[in-house]
Amino acid sequence: MSRIDKMVTVDPERQSRPDDPERDIASEGRPQRAGPLVAFDFDGTLTVRDSFKAFLRWRIGPSAYWLGMGKLIPSLLAYPFHRNRARLKSAMVRIFLKGLPRKILEQEAAEFAAVAAPVLLRPDALKAWRRYRLDGARLVIVTASPEQLVAPFARGLGADLLLATKLDFDAEGRVTGRLDGRNCRSQEKVRRLREAFGQDIRLTAAYGDTAGDIEMLDLADEKYMRLFTGKPSGAGGAL
Repeated sequence: MSRIDKMVTVDPERQSRPDDPERDIASEGRPQRAGPLVAFDFDGTLTVRDSFKAFLRWRIGPSAYWLGMGKLIPSLLAYPFHRNRARLKSAMVRIFLKGLPRKILEQEAAEFAAVAAPVLLRPDALKAWRRYRLDGARLVIVTASPEQLVAPFARGLGADLLLATKLDFDAEGRVTGRLDGRNCRSQEKVRRLREAFGQDIRLTAAYGDTAGDIEMLDLADEKYMRLFTGKPSGAGGAL
C-alpha cells in the first residue's frame, strides 16, 4: 500500500486494487455506486497550492524549474491579450514535459503523490471528503490539472470519478506538448460532468476556490467557495 493510500483512504475495503478494475479512476465513464453526487475542485480546494507546479518543481528541482519558468515569460506576457489559459498550460507542458513517455509520467506522478500528500492535502477538506464517503456519496474530482498527475491522488482518496485536463500523446506514447481537448475549467467542467452523468445532472454539493469553478457550483444545491482553509503540517515545505 502506498503512503497516500495509508494517509487518505477512508474505507480500506473500497480502496483501489490492481485486480479491481471497477475501482480504477478513469477520466470518463459513470461511477458504479449510487448516492448523492458531490464534486470537488482539486487545486486550492482539496490542496493548499497548485499541484501541477509543485509536481514540476519536485520532478526537476528548483533551479531547473525556475529556468523553465523563465522560458515561459513570453507566454505569460501574451496571456493578458488572449486570456486563453489552455494556451498558457500548453506552453508549460511543452517546456517541462514534451517528449516524456506516458509510463514514466504516470510512474513519477505516483511517486509524487506519495510524498506530496502530507504537505498538499487540506485536513479540513479531507474531513469533509471522509464524511461524504461515510454517508455513501459519489465523489468526483473535477480539475484543470493534468489527468495523469491527479489520478494517483484520486485513487488514494477513493474518488468515484476523475474529470481532468487531458494531455496529448504521440504514437509512441510521448507527451507532444499539446492538450487533448479543452482545459477542464469553467464551462468545460460543466460539459464534462454532463457527459458523465447526463444533461439533467444536479449536484448535491460542489466545492471550488476560483472563478473557474463558478459554473460547476451553479449545478449544485449546496455551493461552497473557498470554504477550506486548513493547512497540513509541513505545508510550508519545498514542494
